[in-house]
Amino acid sequence: MTDIQEFDARALKVTQTVVDRVAADRLDRPTPCGDWTLGQLLAHMTGQNHGFAFAAGGELHGREVWRDRPVGDDPAEEFAASAAAVVAAFGEEGVPEREFWLPEVRGGQWFPAVQAVGFHLVDYVVHGWDVAASIGVGIEFDADVLAAALAVAEAVPTGASREREGAAFAPALDVPAGASVLDRILLLLGRDPNWSAPGHTG
Repeated sequence: MTDIQEFDARALKVTQTVVDRVAADRLDRPTPCGDWTLGQLLAHMTGQNHGFAFAAGGELHGREVWRDRPVGDDPAEEFAASAAAVVAAFGEEGVPEREFWLPEVRGGQWFPAVQAVGFHLVDYVVHGWDVAASIGVGIEFDADVLAAALAVAEAVPTGASREREGAAFAPALDVPAGASVLDRILLLLGRDPNWSAPGHTG
């Protein structure tokens, strides 16, 4: 297993601890992720886990394997199953030498495994924070996990592609001096670290 695979598995584990706190009656809450509700965000996250798990096999698959998967009445269980699937897929022998077909990135391209797993890592650091912010709780990732995710975030292209409808990330925000590593990642990918759900009372 490469470092990036290990970091990704650890990021998912932290994200799972937050998803475990999501009750089915909170799925209509707003999130920092565009206009998505918490239920829509978790459906996306669950679907992406399954999509990346397919991609780790090194074969070309259509967008259908990346479809959003509604989490139903047990968000934690549905997400946990998808997280276990992608961790197992990333951990298979030979994965670091493969290429992943990612139909939703740059119009659909093959990417080296290490780069593709890096994309997944930064997604689950950011989306883990999205879920935490939506339900008003904190989230903490290990420093080495955040350092790896920051390197990926810094490499995400800027420009007009970030302004298109359906873009993976909003345009970058200014990063103030002294910002934490997590805040730097969020700002680079268009998130406001101070976001909180309207009317949140805990």
